Amino acid sequence: MQTILKILGFIFLALGIIGIVLPLLPTTPFLLLSAFCFARSSEKLHAWLLCHPSFGPAIIDWRENGSISKRNKTYAIVTILITFLLSVILEVPLVVILIQMTVLSIVSLFILTRPKSS
Repeated sequence: MQTILKILGFIFLALGIIGIVLPLLPTTPFLLLSAFCFARSSEKLHAWLLCHPSFGPAIIDWRENGSISKRNKTYAIVTILITFLLSVILEVPLVVILIQMTVLSIVSLFILTRPKSS
């Protein structure tokens, strides 16, 4: 079971890293899943993830306070807006626009209602 969790941890970590550059792929949820898997499979990998200068603070903020930093909130909302506007500019089918509008609105509301960390 530990091997499966470790593999899943790496998969979620890879998806989180890819999400840094792909607007529709969320970074933080995958990092949280990676931390969850590593916490149950490898103390070394879990410690590395929590100490990582880019990934660690977001995981720790979420774990301790359920919070998202102002910087990460801003980045997420701007990325969501760019993604939606790009879809409109590219004339994506209306049904896709409506689905995106619904999903991205819910995600934005969730992000904006989380407490802010430093």
